[in-house]
Amino acid sequence: QIQLMESGGGSVQAGGSLRLSCAVSGVTNRNNCMGWFRQDAGGEREAVAAIYTVDGTPRYADSVKGRFTISQDDTKNTVNLQMNDLKPEDTAMYYCAAGTVIAGTSSLDIFFRAPWNFGYWDQGTQVTVSS
Repeated sequence: QIQLMESGGGSVQAGGSLRLSCAVSGVTNRNNCMGWFRQDAGGEREAVAAIYTVDGTPRYADSVKGRFTISQDDTKNTVNLQMNDLKPEDTAMYYCAAGTVIAGTSSLDIFFRAPWNFGYWDQGTQVTVSS
């Protein structure tokens, strides 16, 4: 059984920064993709960032490119999301997700299309950006 423990989040003014972390426990050696998606007050989900844990390749939504950075620690059991230059439209509940995708070089792209479809995600953390 895989468990995800997320930390970070909170409230910040526009232009500020926050950092999210997600620690994975359980049968972790099967996960080759991890990342975050967010859900706004209207219920819309959006994949934000993901990483292919095998080699550290990242993937970002266009809306966060250049502002957010995803990384993993050496154990590959913790993934971090550094969020800079936050905007009010970044306000949402952020969920950490993990999954295993067996599709070679397309694995990360497949995961990124809908991280919420891969079975493992946490309770979420609220990020609020005020203008």
